Amino acid sequence: MRIHKEGLATILIATIVVSAVNLLTLFLVMPSYPVLGWIIMIGMVGLLIFILSFFRIPKRNHATGEDLIVAPCDGTVVVMEEVEADEFFKDKRLQLSIFMSPLNVHVNRNPCDGEVLYSQYHPGKFLVAWHPKSSTENERHSVVYELHGKQMLVKQIAGALAKRIVNYLKPGMKVKQGEEMGFIKFGSRVDLLLPIGTRLDVKINQKVKGGVTVLGKW
Repeated sequence: MRIHKEGLATILIATIVVSAVNLLTLFLVMPSYPVLGWIIMIGMVGLLIFILSFFRIPKRNHATGEDLIVAPCDGTVVVMEEVEADEFFKDKRLQLSIFMSPLNVHVNRNPCDGEVLYSQYHPGKFLVAWHPKSSTENERHSVVYELHGKQMLVKQIAGALAKRIVNYLKPGMKVKQGEEMGFIKFGSRVDLLLPIGTRLDVKINQKVKGGVTVLGKW
């Protein structure tokens, strides 16, 4: 397991803050209130461990296959329904949404091979990630992939805690399934808009792993 590059600055700042608070606690609180001092110090170390775990990249064997749609992130499947596309496409699409809790791995990966046709950032609100309007009103970044004439749109959506979306893709890039497409910090959601008729092999409330779980075939 390694730490993602997007977390290095955050981890450095957190380490400095935790060290400073624990030193102050050791000299100012512990002599008079030892129990309170231990609570503060253990809590601060726990916070640092949480931040380290949030930016983890576990070693995995990724699924591959031109006809496969692989989960772009860790999380729980919360939506599977037909919708009217609100961006790029002008027809109906099959939407599959994955909710990412703060405890999930937050690296986002390409769900397929292909060419990037579209990559667009949208400023917006910070509604909770499971809110029905989060797909269209929250801060988000949308990417459209094309493979053998088939196209899918993937949205990285910010949540109430996620205040920063990172995306590495630009139109015209050729990408590989399972490679990193970006990162979302501290709880969020990823939507996939797939062609109608796409066969899905997951169900609502199923836990999925980014780069590993096969969502279906197209």
